[in-house]
Amino acid sequence: MEFGPRALGNRSILADARDAHMKDIVNSKIKFREEFRPFAPVVLQTKVHEYFNCPNSPYMMFTTQVNANAKMIPAVTHVDNSARVQTVSKRENERLYNLLIAYEQITGIPVLLNTSFNVMGEPIVCTPDDAICTFFSSGLDILVINDFIISK
Repeated sequence: MEFGPRALGNRSILADARDAHMKDIVNSKIKFREEFRPFAPVVLQTKVHEYFNCPNSPYMMFTTQVNANAKMIPAVTHVDNSARVQTVSKRENERLYNLLIAYEQITGIPVLLNTSFNVMGEPIVCTPDDAICTFFSSGLDILVINDFIISK
């Protein structure tokens, strides 16, 4: 289960941070919330300095400036060139770490958009039933629960 107000990769909606339209897609078709609301990036701890001006931040506790590589991750760069970053190490979350490694091998970018797995007005999902209901009532394409993958 996630702890506190942040989506830390265990009950999260993940999306392509490279797509400039992804923020609008997630806000309108998945989260059903206001278009101005920003999303946070999740990045490999070893690569954080390539994109953000911040230290290790495993709990999304810091807002920092995005560096010159901001143009590569527009979906997680706020209008003031800031982001609330989560860094991930293998020790902290091996599954999310491995996902980011594989994503970087495919795209060249070790950053994903990360937001809590819920829709506006609802709590974060707590059970597989919650996850399946939210999946089918939103614009999500794929649901992963442990080693199970469900697609529409």
